[in-house]
Amino acid sequence: MFKPEIYQHRRTELKKRLKSGIVLLPGNTEAPFTSAGNTYAFRQDSNFLYFVGVDFPGLSLVIDIDSNNECLFGDDLPPEELIWIGQFPTIREFSDKAGVEKTAGADQLATTLSKAQSEGRTIHYLPPGTPQTELYLQKTMNLRSQEIISGISQPLTEAIVQLRSVKDEHEIKEIEAAVNIAHKMHTTAMIMAMPGAHEQEIKGVIEGIAISNGGAASFKPIVTTRGEVLHNLNSYLTLEKNRLLLVDAGAETSSHYSSDITRTTPVGRTFTRLQKDIYEIVLKTNLEAIDSSKPGVVFRDVHLRAAKTITNGLKDLGLMKGDVDEAVQSGAHALFFPHGLGHMLGLDVHDMENMGENNVGYNKQFERSDQFGLTYLRLARKLEAGFTITIEPGIYFIPALIDQWQKEKKHESFINYDNLEPFLGLGGIRIEDNILVTDTGSRLLGDPIPKTIREIEDI
Repeated sequence: MFKPEIYQHRRTELKKRLKSGIVLLPGNTEAPFTSAGNTYAFRQDSNFLYFVGVDFPGLSLVIDIDSNNECLFGDDLPPEELIWIGQFPTIREFSDKAGVEKTAGADQLATTLSKAQSEGRTIHYLPPGTPQTELYLQKTMNLRSQEIISGISQPLTEAIVQLRSVKDEHEIKEIEAAVNIAHKMHTTAMIMAMPGAHEQEIKGVIEGIAISNGGAASFKPIVTTRGEVLHNLNSYLTLEKNRLLLVDAGAETSSHYSSDITRTTPVGRTFTRLQKDIYEIVLKTNLEAIDSSKPGVVFRDVHLRAAKTITNGLKDLGLMKGDVDEAVQSGAHALFFPHGLGHMLGLDVHDMENMGENNVGYNKQFERSDQFGLTYLRLARKLEAGFTITIEPGIYFIPALIDQWQKEKKHESFINYDNLEPFLGLGGIRIEDNILVTDTGSRLLGDPIPKTIREIEDI
């Protein structure tokens, strides 16, 4: 946890933005894996962590803006729990760490909310991040599921997005620590990427690195020689020479700040000529996009510039043709680059994802496109100093998609389908870094992770 003053400051800023009403921030509860006694690893709700910092299940915070009162609701563990999980702080001790003045038993929350409802007061709450949270809201507020959904507070959502989007020095330090753990994960995977190794073995080792550094993987690691499957969680293949191993993995620190890094490594010691040609296009795109990311810049424009760089590179290789601007405007490049360039990063690997991507990455100035590829861009708005984001261009050769487009004669004026055959087994190449938008530009977070061809082949 940070110092109590940090959480108090965050809550004060939230109250300034909302001005009136009651804010309800429920923490997460434990979720059964196979039974009540065998649960999933507990992960606290990110908004609760941001405003309270207490990493313990079964707690809720209520902020009464009108009376300027705050209360942490929850129960102390019964004495018999000591023999199973050891000594834990009391609710009073948790509240002191968070700088919250009042505490109350968990059973008093429903009474507090019922009184506010009877008085016609506004109760602000966020979209429930888990089914357990939605059920908890139904029970404590005595509302049906549809009533819970319709009562979600847009003012609270917008206020929290404003606050969490800009990271302070303490958060940046945590994210850099998460990137440095990912550095160990990825360099280890590079060294292990030799013929005969198993994808699952590499996945297990790098996830173990995250755990051994006091946290966990920030999401299920993608470790695959089928990199053209963008979120391929299957890791059952044996590595073969001249294939590419794509590893998309990050770490969470003990305070739950995340990293999200992707590297693509040749199986064996060197890239093939075709792999180098594609890799250099992706690397150039990555470097240019990082250089273009600065305050006031529209991130959708950075994405589209990245698409043009990729299109230019593929045109030089004879895989695309025609006017580059027209090709990108039509969406032809999305055959090879079908996803967004990046997203917000912080307490969530897709930061604030439970509040809705359109609330986080878009606003009244920027509406989401329905064009294939561009519609998957999670962040489109203007960048601001203090944003921490990912930059992750990629090029993929997806046989089924290529076959479909070719049969439909889609974008024939921009794609040389007859020249794609040698590349169909290449898979996919993605290079992803985490950056901080500064007052004047941007910088990489954490220690640089090898990404040039020379660096990767050397390691």
